[in-house]
Order: sequence, then structure tokens, then C-alpha cells
Amino acid sequence: MEIIELKAIIKESVREVLREERLILSQMLTPYISDEEQIELETEFGSPEDYDTEELIDMTQLVREEMFINKF
Repeated sequence: MEIIELKAIIKESVREVLREERLILSQMLTPYISDEEQIELETEFGSPEDYDTEELIDMTQLVREEMFINKF
């Protein structure tokens, strides 16, 4: 096995581990709410399916730009 192939395998393995750890972290940081709290929230704010699309803002591009800016 050549050095380049070995580096590629290691790099991909590290990416996989980081991806898994990031998922675990996000699950740990997501607050738990009970069924009663969920019903209360849906009663007060409705369900996302009920929202008008004009009320929504797609933050995807903004987040990508922020991540890019903070990367350097």
C-alpha cells in the first residue's frame, strides 16, 4: 500500500469519527421535552406545516457564509 493511499484511508476514517462524534454531541445538546411540553408548544405556536412560507427565512446561505468567514 502506498503512502498516498494510506493517507487517504486515514483521512476518511478521521472524517467518519468526527462526523459520528458531532452527531453524538448534537444529540447531547438537544434539550429533552416531555410530550406535555410538546403539546403545549404546538398549541401556542402551531405546527411548522401550518406556517405560511412567506413567514419563513431560509438561513442556509447565511450559516454557510458565517462558517466560511469564521474558518479563516
